[in-house]
Amino acid sequence: MKTKILSQPHSEVFETRRPVLNSDREFRRFHFLRIPACAEATAGRSAFGVSGILGAALLVTVLGLAGPAFAQRLVSPEVQSDGRVSFRLKAPEAKDVLVHCEGVKASQMQKDDQGVWSLTSEPLEPDIYAYSFAVDGVRCIDPGNPLLKYNLLNTDSQVRVPGPASLPWEVNEVPHGQLHRHLYHSALAADDRDFYVYTPPGYEPGVGKRYPVLYLLHGYSDDATAWVGVGCANIILDNLIARKQAKPMIIVMPLGYGTMEVVRAGWGGVRRGDVWQENMDKFRQTLLDEVMPQVEKAYRVLPTAKARAIAGLSMGGSESLLVGLNALDRFAWIGAFSSGGLGTNLAAQFPALDEKANTQLRLLWIGCGEQDGLFPTNQKLSEWLKSKGIRHTWVPAPGQHSFRLWRRFLAQSAPLLFQEASK
Repeated sequence: MKTKILSQPHSEVFETRRPVLNSDREFRRFHFLRIPACAEATAGRSAFGVSGILGAALLVTVLGLAGPAFAQRLVSPEVQSDGRVSFRLKAPEAKDVLVHCEGVKASQMQKDDQGVWSLTSEPLEPDIYAYSFAVDGVRCIDPGNPLLKYNLLNTDSQVRVPGPASLPWEVNEVPHGQLHRHLYHSALAADDRDFYVYTPPGYEPGVGKRYPVLYLLHGYSDDATAWVGVGCANIILDNLIARKQAKPMIIVMPLGYGTMEVVRAGWGGVRRGDVWQENMDKFRQTLLDEVMPQVEKAYRVLPTAKARAIAGLSMGGSESLLVGLNALDRFAWIGAFSSGGLGTNLAAQFPALDEKANTQLRLLWIGCGEQDGLFPTNQKLSEWLKSKGIRHTWVPAPGQHSFRLWRRFLAQSAPLLFQEASK
């Protein structure tokens, strides 16, 4: 992997070469750690210094429990050849330690005579799983694991159970695109923030053809890195493009908040109607009036609705619907994964939407996990769209409110984008 700085100010590009992945640690470096952790550079991270202090305090607590022996490296997590995962934590003074991991039913860990707590799961399907420990009721990440699921409210550790090359998020020996990071001051949000851009293999700035563009939005409590650091969007598109299953496209991943107050308030911010509405309204403005003009100036994108898509997960799914369906002159392709925070008065949120929209929409793709608490809301959205005569694709699928499902949704929907035959 090579990193180079572009000549224009406040922009970075991360160029990936074909990897040789001989270990899971190398996978972590290539797949997740390309984006630098510049805590002071983005509004999301700089606004949550207190969370960083609290997280550090929790880690110090675990380190204190471990004592001098903690200096001896403990392997955790350890993935067995059959997909079983062993979790370990050195905490000799702890009274009770649990591990909470997606897909793992058991959570109570057992302590040995060295003060090491451990649990080995049943065989897990190939995937990437988020997990955390609870030490005497105090939540913490795995101090021996550098693979993190970064989050503005609750950061988790991650473990990868490797699978076949056919899985869309597995790094393969195919041409890889580039990731670009842009910093800018938002006059609308009154803060400094960033957005990331994926350019496909073969993209040449300033010359050659123009590309369609997908605006891909993260969920509540995530930041602009989520779709790369957890969602593997760049790897998924590398694989789909190499297999000729998706059109080469540019992907833009912005910070998805109109106001950071909605996150500063914690999960209570979601329930504060005035703050939530300000967040959604201002995000629409920042996207249309700040991010999109920068993208269309800096990149060779096709500036038409039929070459522009918007999709997102959870909060980002609702933002995609609210922005896209109310601006069909700008977006012809819309995707919403497990949408959350949309509200129940759909007619008020989409006042001009009727069956005439079918002449402009090329794709409206809505999916949700059947075990997700938001499934009834998304199902009702599909029923309402049907009652309005709006053509759309409704995809109920086994799964919860998790990137384990959203990675699959991206892999399913991206091949449909920018295909003239799609309706």
